Amino acid sequence: MQTKKFVFVVMGVSGTGKTTVGKLLAEKLDLPFFDGDDFHPESNIEKMSVGIPLNDQDREGWLRALNQLAMDHKLSGAVIACSALKESYRVILRNQMGILMRFIFLDGSFDLIKRRMEQRKGHFMPLELLQSQFDTLEIPENAISVSVDQTVEKIVSEILMKIQ
Repeated sequence: MQTKKFVFVVMGVSGTGKTTVGKLLAEKLDLPFFDGDDFHPESNIEKMSVGIPLNDQDREGWLRALNQLAMDHKLSGAVIACSALKESYRVILRNQMGILMRFIFLDGSFDLIKRRMEQRKGHFMPLELLQSQFDTLEIPENAISVSVDQTVEKIVSEILMKIQ
């Protein structure tokens, strides 16, 4: 199986390390990396910055933009970091991608992620929204699941083993 033909979506709640893991994974696979947060409209960022969780309507345009990004890289492959918390969100992301999109679920406990977020600086997602992320999360059934309770290098090594 040639991994370059896939668009990998590194997913999970805020604070699981999607960007850090995604960047290293993209580097190892020689694929471009895109942070889904960079595609949020300003209105979403403003809402989250003041502690208001996004609703499905807020997320829809953002998810469609990420689906278009995936479609643009359908033949060449890419790594995209995106929370993709609900199955309905993953359906939008996967539209017209089928088996060419693979989800990588970064799994961690609330307490572990909370500790990580308390140490994080300069991110628009406030710690107060973490519980809403866990409340929204629908654990994916057909994803590569990896525990984040290990080093980034070990996480990426485990992902690489599972996608080969």
